[in-house]
Amino acid sequence: MKFIHTADVHLGVKPDAGRAYTKNRPEEIWKSFEKLIRLCEREKTDLLVIAGDLFHRQPLLREMKEVNALFARLTHTKVVLVAGNHDFVKQDSYYRSFRWARNVFPLLGKEMQKIEFPELGTAVSGFSYWDREYREGIRDSWKCRRTQDTEILILHGGDEKHLPFRKRETELLGYDYVALGHIHKPDQKEQQSSYCGALEPTDPNDTGDHGFILGAAANGLVKTRFVPFASRKYIHLDIQADEKMTGSLLRDTIREKIEEQGIENMYRVEITGFRDPDIEFAAASMDPYGNVIDVLDFTNPSYDFGKLSAVNKGNLLGRFIQSFEKEGEDGLLEEMALYEGVKALLETKRGS
Repeated sequence: MKFIHTADVHLGVKPDAGRAYTKNRPEEIWKSFEKLIRLCEREKTDLLVIAGDLFHRQPLLREMKEVNALFARLTHTKVVLVAGNHDFVKQDSYYRSFRWARNVFPLLGKEMQKIEFPELGTAVSGFSYWDREYREGIRDSWKCRRTQDTEILILHGGDEKHLPFRKRETELLGYDYVALGHIHKPDQKEQQSSYCGALEPTDPNDTGDHGFILGAAANGLVKTRFVPFASRKYIHLDIQADEKMTGSLLRDTIREKIEEQGIENMYRVEITGFRDPDIEFAAASMDPYGNVIDVLDFTNPSYDFGKLSAVNKGNLLGRFIQSFEKEGEDGLLEEMALYEGVKALLETKRGS
């Protein structure tokens, strides 16, 4: 029995992807899901498990019809899905009345449900969110009551507000495989209980590879592996500045690093270290390909405090610097306060 485990597709999301990709990014996420469906058909996958948050919000009727049409194309694959905290089954949700294709088996109850596929020797259990939060933990009543050779459990959560649990707890429930959703970072090693992660990254903090988990069950044993699938990545670039770094040199450095790691990806740039006090980095000009989401400048001016203290002896700036020369005033917070204070006083001095 071959299966694919996916979750957190977030159809309908509009993530920040930089000026080059933000406009088309929602459509790219739809296309990625369509590509996954085509893969299921091509590989004759027996089961597609969707562990919550297929949609980013309450799905529109037209969106559900589009998804259902994709599922209906599958001639071999059965689809089992649950609703997560983003697309939860609210009072007026279309989930409650929608008629799915014959090969789609939604587990939309707020209590644990089970669907059996004797022809696959497989059963799948799970429940859906009926609210944005689910603060209860794992229940003893969820323990596996085996009726098929392969027993799969779907759970969406894993943080304080959304089904808090430790993975060890899920493994003690007795299922052959626990398909987890909600956490966007995937587990890339074979495990009995695994997060597949988001199919595509939808937030600048969703760094690293994204994709799905491919599984196979035979003779009561389940083996899985993570498959990278996303069309783009979010990458954090850390750039260390020094006193020789100018704005144009920084732009060239960012460009080179983006070219090394792929211009198709999306970047957050953090600049640290010390810079020439007379140099300021213009964040707006540091985006050579339109895929830089943020440029965060954490640099400090490389002040010559001894020289500044001597030149400004007796005035406010000089006294301020001297106050940090006292014994014990050498911690990180004091250092940060010194840099910020000198910067502010120099700017005030120049403006007066």
